[in-house]
Amino acid sequence: MFTGTGRWCARRPKRVVATWLLLLATALTALAVFGRVTSEAVSIPGSDSQAAQDVTDRAFPGSPSGRQPVLLHTDATAAPLTAPETAAAVRAAATAVAAVPHVVAVTTPYEPAGAAAMSADGHTAYLSVELDLTGREVTPATTEAVLAAAAPAAAAGIEVTPGGFLAAAVDKGSTGRSEAIGLGTALVILTVTLGSLVAAGLPLLAGIVGLGIALPVIGLAGHLMDVPEAGETIAAMIGLGVGIDYTLFGLSRFRELRAAGVGIEDAAVRTTAGSGKSVAFAGSAVVAALAGLALGGLPLLYALALAPAIAVVTAVGVNLTLLPAVLVLLGKRLAPARSAPDPGARPRGWGRIAALVAARPWPLLLAGLALLGALAAPAVHLHLGQLDAGSKASGTMSRTAYDRMATAFGPGSNGVLQVVDVLPTPAQAQAGGAGAVDPRLAAVTAALRGAEGVAAVAPPTLAADGRTARWQVTPTTAPSDAATTALVHRLRSDVLPAATAGSGQVLHIGGATAAQADLNARIAHRMPLVVGFVLTVAGLLLLLAFRSPIVAVKAAVMNLVSVAAAYGVLSAVFQHGWGAGLIGLEGPVAIPGYVPLLMFAVLFGLSMDYEVFLLSAVRESYLREGDSRRAVVTGLAGTGRIISSAALIMVAVFLSYLLSDDPVVKMFGVGLATAVALDATVVRGLLVPSTMVLLGDRNWWLPGWLDRLLPHLDIEGDGQAPDLAVPADDTTPRPAAQPAR
Repeated sequence: MFTGTGRWCARRPKRVVATWLLLLATALTALAVFGRVTSEAVSIPGSDSQAAQDVTDRAFPGSPSGRQPVLLHTDATAAPLTAPETAAAVRAAATAVAAVPHVVAVTTPYEPAGAAAMSADGHTAYLSVELDLTGREVTPATTEAVLAAAAPAAAAGIEVTPGGFLAAAVDKGSTGRSEAIGLGTALVILTVTLGSLVAAGLPLLAGIVGLGIALPVIGLAGHLMDVPEAGETIAAMIGLGVGIDYTLFGLSRFRELRAAGVGIEDAAVRTTAGSGKSVAFAGSAVVAALAGLALGGLPLLYALALAPAIAVVTAVGVNLTLLPAVLVLLGKRLAPARSAPDPGARPRGWGRIAALVAARPWPLLLAGLALLGALAAPAVHLHLGQLDAGSKASGTMSRTAYDRMATAFGPGSNGVLQVVDVLPTPAQAQAGGAGAVDPRLAAVTAALRGAEGVAAVAPPTLAADGRTARWQVTPTTAPSDAATTALVHRLRSDVLPAATAGSGQVLHIGGATAAQADLNARIAHRMPLVVGFVLTVAGLLLLLAFRSPIVAVKAAVMNLVSVAAAYGVLSAVFQHGWGAGLIGLEGPVAIPGYVPLLMFAVLFGLSMDYEVFLLSAVRESYLREGDSRRAVVTGLAGTGRIISSAALIMVAVFLSYLLSDDPVVKMFGVGLATAVALDATVVRGLLVPSTMVLLGDRNWWLPGWLDRLLPHLDIEGDGQAPDLAVPADDTTPRPAAQPAR
């Protein structure tokens, strides 16, 4: 299949290139017409917070996005918002905002329903703006229209700052600068590695084309499902990294074949048949690992898995079809690899490292494990938390609104809880239904107000059906504070059951803070299942590829060690705040539950790339020479330079995203860069080869019954003469038999 695909594309290069350019133009045009949509909404089927949201939607029909605050603030030296002239300006602004398209209603702090929206000193207040839009439908244009309508307040010297979805729509940043820096760094590394500017530009071209198609597709998918902005950014990080790396491996194979005298078209075909096959295998491993996130049972995880999976699939498609076409078109301008070194020459670079590992496997194995263990130590204290607008960069609308709300109304005002009560029989209510006199509701109100950690409880609102009531509960602590999550659990397990025992009432606690607490609890519960699935899939894929249970199990264990080290660095930098200022953070921030889980799946998939390329070279040498130690030295010496160059490119791409203001993006940048760097150096350079040297021929032990069950897969081979069947990631051709160094 791979040979046929490569030959078809190599013989029709212009047609293939034109097709990819048409796909790129179509994707970009569709995005320009329909727009890019992201959403931070969290849906957790079967959770208490989701039940609260469902009950609220049925009993209190209104704006899909809820009430969005528009903060109003005056300095202490200016007239308070309660003064007649400023109050008149606020009312005029509220009237104008109410006329903005998609605005359903506006509540001012001067109305009874909005009385709690005025601070004690009268210098901070907020309008409650209800929209007929969902959170993902709120655009920067919506926010700009609201701000323009609030001009009467601004003209009176009142600072107007939108919060909630209105602020989030404007604060969405672009990652263009990060991608440009990543591409520039990759160009420098590729030029040094390949020694040719034309050759260096080819992996960048492939990465840009793949990303140019994948990102519009992901942006359009946001119209059909909730895709968080972090999902797009992670897809860009992964897509750009693997797109460049996959093409680099293929280009190296092509240059080796050309140096061996193979014609341009045949070299392109054999590149697809050999390197393309291994790329397809590695890409499938990444997608399979991401598919494990579906076991989390959360729409958020589906979206976070789908986005990078689209980018990886696109990168594989580019490598299997566009690459052979471009290789044919540029074949004469792609300088072949250097001539083979003298087998008797003294080893240099990775050849020297390989010889050292083979000579001293135990000391290097223990040193590598000690280093990874030290890095992993902080992960012991890793706990799942939740971010809030207080973790946003200073100066953003979200952060400004958050700080002013916290200062004026307490930190808990940024994460109000929604308590919903479904009664078995209709409640007695005061005229108008605004306040409840039913003793059942009075008991709940008293219990909430007396609970530790509760700052304020608004009077309950009774729905039109007379059987559903809702309270707004303000905690004393911020949404990201662990004490707020503890309050949610305490209300559910102790306070509310005690207040409603025997009454037949059904209560639920919702709101963004409760939803995040439920999200982390669900992830913690499902994480062992996801981890087990990913480990099983990775092990089975390696077993199929290399027909060795020991190699498969050892690779899974090594990957676990490198992931643990990445978790340790993540915990140290973000949870403990060590060096946080160096990456643009003001201090420690919470780590959302989905970050470690998604990192685990992504890292296991990415590590398969380097594992496949290294082990393929080792196994090829072993099958050819029958010497286990020599095979390890030859494999590591031949693949070390290209693997380290590919890893350096990916690390540079990941680190470039530290320029983002989003803490989640920074987390993935630090975590993925750390894991890839460790994986390509300590794990693949020391741990894997040293253990293989120690195990010797036992590396390739395979029981007879398993040998009969497993299919024979040739991951690297292209079906051609063995003297040219060099590994796709080897930067220099080797003779059929090379003595150990």
